Amino acid sequence: MKKYFILILLLYAIGGCTNEKVAYNGQKDYSQHITELQAKYIFAETKEFPNNTQLAVAILHNGTTNFYGIKRENDTISNIDNHDSVFEIGSISKVFTATLLADMVVNQQLGLDDNINDYLDWPLKDNVKITFKQLSNHCSGLPRLPTNLHLDSVDLKNPYKDYDEQKLKQYVTQDLQLNQNPGEKSEYSNLGVGLLGFMLSKIDSTTYENLLQSKICTKYKLVRTTTDRDQIRSQLIRGLDENGNETPNWDLNVLVGAGGILSSVADLSKFAQAQFNDSDKILSLTRKATFSLEPNKAEIGLGWAIQKNIGKTLIMHSGGTGGYRSNIVLNIANQNGVIILSNLSAFHKNHMNIDNLGNRILETLD
Repeated sequence: MKKYFILILLLYAIGGCTNEKVAYNGQKDYSQHITELQAKYIFAETKEFPNNTQLAVAILHNGTTNFYGIKRENDTISNIDNHDSVFEIGSISKVFTATLLADMVVNQQLGLDDNINDYLDWPLKDNVKITFKQLSNHCSGLPRLPTNLHLDSVDLKNPYKDYDEQKLKQYVTQDLQLNQNPGEKSEYSNLGVGLLGFMLSKIDSTTYENLLQSKICTKYKLVRTTTDRDQIRSQLIRGLDENGNETPNWDLNVLVGAGGILSSVADLSKFAQAQFNDSDKILSLTRKATFSLEPNKAEIGLGWAIQKNIGKTLIMHSGGTGGYRSNIVLNIANQNGVIILSNLSAFHKNHMNIDNLGNRILETLD
């Protein structure tokens, strides 16, 4: 059963309290940061999380950012200052990879509709034609995972760590099989965005980490955003498995662009506030719809999922790894947003509560 849940997470990459009043009152002085309704939502969505679970929350409203953190201990929750603490952000990394792509497009290093074979040292099997845009918006036809990443032989606590450039090359040149023709359908692919991140670093003759730092972190003053754990080890919150025990961090190796970034809500709030600046051509390009999932309701941009509902448009992304769960949801028009980072395992039965909480808090801002 556990292997089944690990498979689901890889494909989509990503003690309860019985006394509500005690747990709710554990959030002392919350009114300095959040409303009573928001505090109640936080309790409701986290009351069945394991002990030692932490949530770091950033709430963007009216041009300001408020931070709020909680930690669950002794079957209750209390507030904690963890806005500078670092968590794995999982697939929110795909938004950063999309931003790196948009940077290269705006600076005319490549075109969104260019054939990636024109930039690869080893072209895809059968000369399959896939564009950069299709990699980023999950319309490439590539499967969610390469078939030569074998779950029965990997370390399930760190499943990507041995998937290197040589294995990626073998897959795309020898084993490649598309689920559908490129451009026909959007089907979530960690492989596709991982390949995109790898290609962008090769095009710029550097590493993904160097691209991240030079093109994003320096520009937006993100001081604790990295793929290198050694850089933030003293700020890193340990991930928990589905039972609440500490679990190893994930190493994404050659697929780092799909989910290998670590960050804090302090950093992600700066990145989110920058999304409200329409003059930023690079970020604006990532938010532009590139594929319609459901007419007039759901679209996908470069990295971002775009949801339209009752006259408002939200952009969002979630992330999950063996020890962490994350969510970011923004209303660009109203300049509101919620970011949640946690060390709740994406294998936990209630991991979707993180997304639910983000949406519930956002509703209190509109």
